[in-house]
Amino acid sequence: MSFRLQPTPPARPNRCQLFGPGSNTKLFAKMAASAADVINLDLEDSVAPSDKDSARANVIEAINTVDWGTKTLSVRINGLDTPYWYRDVVEVMEQAGDRLDQIMIPKVGCAADVYAVDALVTAIERAKGRTKPITFEVIIESAAGIAHVEEIAASSPRMAAMSLGAADFAASMGMQTTGIGGTQENYYMLHGDTRHYSDPWHWAQTAIVAACRTHGVLPVDGPFGDFSDDEGYRAQARRSATLGMVGKWAIHPKQIALANEVFTPSEEAVAEAREILAAMEDAKARGEGATVYKGRLVDIASIKQAEVIVRQSEMIGAA
Repeated sequence: MSFRLQPTPPARPNRCQLFGPGSNTKLFAKMAASAADVINLDLEDSVAPSDKDSARANVIEAINTVDWGTKTLSVRINGLDTPYWYRDVVEVMEQAGDRLDQIMIPKVGCAADVYAVDALVTAIERAKGRTKPITFEVIIESAAGIAHVEEIAASSPRMAAMSLGAADFAASMGMQTTGIGGTQENYYMLHGDTRHYSDPWHWAQTAIVAACRTHGVLPVDGPFGDFSDDEGYRAQARRSATLGMVGKWAIHPKQIALANEVFTPSEEAVAEAREILAAMEDAKARGEGATVYKGRLVDIASIKQAEVIVRQSEMIGAA
């Protein structure tokens, strides 16, 4: 372990992030009653330019009036290359109450993007006397974003989470696909006559996880566009979970249960993790640094792996 210890990310359930456009007020109560851990009220891509002002007003009213329970409540503002984003920040933070937890910043390409929003948020907090600091989630959606992913993860003490936005990322990279996440038909290798499909998002996800874990930020997988394909969503979510991501977006209500299923440790996994911890305690009492559990070697590194699963289970259970 490095002399500089890896920071601990925010201790909050983040299995599923449910998105809903700020222009559709009928969805707000349903989103609040859902099983999603995080609610993202959207002012960006899902809202037409002609509806930006009314959507912002809708979101402010919803933050103030809807019972969101214990969910993390987030607003996705418009990108910094638009004329809308500063009004999003100013009006939401000045008019919405303390129930707002987080601002999601889309299409972040460098640390300076986060700095700009941070400066505005900090000024408003001080001016309005807000006592609960707003956290940030950023979306990596460009070649610049993935090239600067570590500096972005370290850009502000407000940083709480980072997501991969597959569609805009693919466009920025010039990828020949219109798919949003998942397996891509032309991304394969041949072994004889058999096609082996690889994951074109793997390297970007891994870069995000490494940057996030280095700086104490939650890594989150983004959207899966085909909401009629449950097994495709599960497969993508399982790969993300295996890589170290803590959750995934839901762009349709039916994806909530799928995300919660994948990112909630199973009873079997939790039981095995506790057994590994108990086995290592017994080994420690014998003065041993390793032992055998079910025919495989477990050691101090195994303790760290098992503790991740147990902590995650306990945090979800306490929510």
